Amino acid sequence: MDKHTNPINTDLLDQVVWACACFNIRKASRVMTQHFDEVLKPSGLLVTQFTILAAVAIAKSATVNELAEMLVMDRTTLTRNLKPLEREGWLKSKPGQDQRTRIIALTEAGEAVLAKALPLWKQAQSMVEEVLGQQRWNTLLAHLVEATALLR
Repeated sequence: MDKHTNPINTDLLDQVVWACACFNIRKASRVMTQHFDEVLKPSGLLVTQFTILAAVAIAKSATVNELAEMLVMDRTTLTRNLKPLEREGWLKSKPGQDQRTRIIALTEAGEAVLAKALPLWKQAQSMVEEVLGQQRWNTLLAHLVEATALLR
């Protein structure tokens, strides 16, 4: 080994795998995403698309910045994720009060695909709650909401 390279601390690596908040939350997120994507498949939506459409529906219409804030997403990542939804005709955008802002709203097609996906989402959500148990789910949800608020 070169005298200028530091050996990797395997004890620290073990901490990454077993105790790292980001590592474990991302791992759980991938499992959850795969589950919801599978159940939502008949709607033609991925869960990432579903959550964006749901956020727009809740807001009625919103700027990209408002949606990014609501979804806790980077603005550029959200913009990249909006493009396919606009191409599909599920979202429309128009200029805001100044040319730097865009207002995003659902189209009729977006409302239709969201309406088709909602019962599938409910099925996926119910499966998660059943597997985890209602008490564990409620506790986990409360902790996730609190952690999100504290870390923002």
